[in-house]
Amino acid sequence: MVLSLSPLPSRLLAAGLLASTLTPAMAQTAAPTLPGRASSQGWQVCHAMASDPAAQLACFKSWASSQLPANSPEPTLSAVPANPATGQPATQVLLLPAMNTEAPNGQPIGCKNDKYSALSKFWELQRGSDCDTFGIRSYRPISLAVVGSNSVNLQPGSPSAGHTALAPLPYKRTETKIQLSVRSKIAKGFLKRGPEDEDDHDSLWFGYSQQSYWQLFTAGLSRPFRNTDHEPELIYIYPHQIPLSGGWNYRLSGLGLVHQSNGQSLPLSRSWNRVYLMGAAEKILGQDSSLTLQAKIWDRMHEKAGDDDNPGIENYVGRAEVSGNWQINKTHSLGLTLRHSLRQQARGSARLDWMMAPMATPDYTGLRYHVQLFTGYGDSLLDYNRKRAVLSVGLSLVDW
Repeated sequence: MVLSLSPLPSRLLAAGLLASTLTPAMAQTAAPTLPGRASSQGWQVCHAMASDPAAQLACFKSWASSQLPANSPEPTLSAVPANPATGQPATQVLLLPAMNTEAPNGQPIGCKNDKYSALSKFWELQRGSDCDTFGIRSYRPISLAVVGSNSVNLQPGSPSAGHTALAPLPYKRTETKIQLSVRSKIAKGFLKRGPEDEDDHDSLWFGYSQQSYWQLFTAGLSRPFRNTDHEPELIYIYPHQIPLSGGWNYRLSGLGLVHQSNGQSLPLSRSWNRVYLMGAAEKILGQDSSLTLQAKIWDRMHEKAGDDDNPGIENYVGRAEVSGNWQINKTHSLGLTLRHSLRQQARGSARLDWMMAPMATPDYTGLRYHVQLFTGYGDSLLDYNRKRAVLSVGLSLVDW
């Protein structure tokens, strides 16, 4: 007996033949299907429609759409500028919602986008320079350096009773300094926000810095860490765009609360708390060159005399700070930080930083050779009341 079959669409015939060669369990997942049902069967069904390219393309489109999360925005096409070397026309690039980490021209977006100024990227002052909350950012440089100084504190002391080391230790003036520093934006858009990329957004940050002096070259003492300072802080940043004379632009005001301690027990325990106000301005000199200027003034939070590990620390470390940075070009920068006690008996410190990118990788913005010269009080909490001159030479990570 001969059976006569009416013509079937080629896409159903191909899928049916595929299903007939599979086991019953497999056929259930690869049964013939219309493109609109491809999402329930998988891309294998679409692959079996090779004899009908139009139907296969429709099937793959249906399956791809089913993979997007619910309520996800549609992918968008964005043009890439023509290649100046070849003169080829702009190309359409598909930017999926969950993968949109680069601009169409291949440049990083948000806090890594060079369209925005250094301060805007660092504090994410504008919507377009935002990298969202709870990411880990660089703060102060993460550094490893060899240190030489004109003196070392063999028997640290403080005016508080029981806060002076019982006996001197044979520390060496050459040691190693390690600094770790990170921050994270924990909230944004309290008082200032807007839908446009140029709109200012205020933000709240948490930062943590740690600096250690390691007696790496003192084998006789088992190479101890002479001192480690811990410095958590909370920072609120309010952005501005206020033009100043000379091409300067006032960019932000801030309020901070900071605790600093060395985590040691008596007699070497040192700690204090302070609240500060800050402001910062910048001047753009060129594509890779700029000047930034930042000022802080702080007030120590009251402590009972019996709980004060370091009375009068603000008379040594200072009550105000002014720091300036000159980004000479993409590979070189100079920074100067000055602190002052704001009292007739002037004390404080000066710190000069020079950073240079390795010549072999000048475009890599993270690694720097770092030379630092410090003179004054407060290089560490243990040395808050001891004047030192310190030269550090090492490597730092910035803007990672």
